[in-house]
Amino acid sequence: MSQTTTQVAIIGGGPSGLLLSQLLHRQGIDTVVLERQTRDYVLGRIRAGVLEHGFVELMREAGCAARMEAEGEEHHGVYLAHQGRMDRIDLAGSADGATVMVYGQTEVTRDLYAARDAMGGSVIHQADKVQPHDLKSQTPYVTYEKDGAEHRIDCDFIIGADGFHGVSRKSIPADVLREYEKVYPFGWLGVLSETKPASPELVYARHERGFALCSMRSQVLSRYYIQVPLTDKVEDWSDEAFWTELKARLPKEVAEGLQTGASIEKSIAPLRSFVAEPMRYGQLFLAGDAAHIVPPTGAKGLNSAASDIYYLYHGFLDHYKNGDSAGLEGYSEKALARVWKAERFSWWMTNLLHRFPDMSEADLRLQCADLDYLFSSEAAQASMAENYVGLPY
Repeated sequence: MSQTTTQVAIIGGGPSGLLLSQLLHRQGIDTVVLERQTRDYVLGRIRAGVLEHGFVELMREAGCAARMEAEGEEHHGVYLAHQGRMDRIDLAGSADGATVMVYGQTEVTRDLYAARDAMGGSVIHQADKVQPHDLKSQTPYVTYEKDGAEHRIDCDFIIGADGFHGVSRKSIPADVLREYEKVYPFGWLGVLSETKPASPELVYARHERGFALCSMRSQVLSRYYIQVPLTDKVEDWSDEAFWTELKARLPKEVAEGLQTGASIEKSIAPLRSFVAEPMRYGQLFLAGDAAHIVPPTGAKGLNSAASDIYYLYHGFLDHYKNGDSAGLEGYSEKALARVWKAERFSWWMTNLLHRFPDMSEADLRLQCADLDYLFSSEAAQASMAENYVGLPY
């Protein structure tokens, strides 16, 4: 068995793990990233595309923001379509000038890979049978297999950024871990197409036929979603059927200008809320989807992972540079406080805009009243804007 040593071993080579590795490397803190899949597989994932202003600042601090700032779309507002009209939330005007950046997660990951390569960062792909050990000791380590050989990494700390199905969370004893979950009775059918976006800013639509969203990745790449039953399969939806249904749920002025085309990716994602507590066990720290999942309504998934990375990054800086471990000791409590607020916001937006199968007429009227209140109150709009652009770290 080969044996190496690092300061921070990171399980998971998605954007969370890569971002933390890049930030720490720039501060002289050594890391090794282990990823089960190939780089091409990681870059083939089609995920989030709306970045909070705090995430943008982290990318700048990591030295990875040049392409994002050149090619990303800074958005100052967002539209909610409801009851036959389109209302706009002025994000910048309601949240002290803060905005969001529309830039695909795939591109974020590509930029982070390029930065890790440029600095000679250690990212090991196709690491199989990864397992953390001795988490309650001061000498934890990680084992894995690659190309038929066994390897061991001795380290000070282990970061579990390996997603919902990864090994990290499962390494916390059942009598310590508490899990909270809410499953929604529908999914989102998403289509990616090489077409001009239907609107200069995102459009979230509440409609009697179900929710719809017009999003984008660039001025020539659009991402659209419609709410569908969990029983639906991708094969049930031709491109033509998707475009027809999407147009039926959008305001007339948006539908008439919608450019359609062949889908280059089509998938159905179920919606759920999930939180695991605590996010630290001994020398193991959970981050991102390994610890929490939100419905995509409100774009908080990747952004919540970024806040975890912010707290870990500053905790490690204080630990290694100043001998102060308070940030690491308080990581779980601080991270969870922000995570639960993101969960609340995603839950609120999901309930505000979706058609639930068991909704009564009273429920529908309450939805309408909630939307009417939102657009009659500057305070309510400021609250939504503050949450949408990202609560402070």
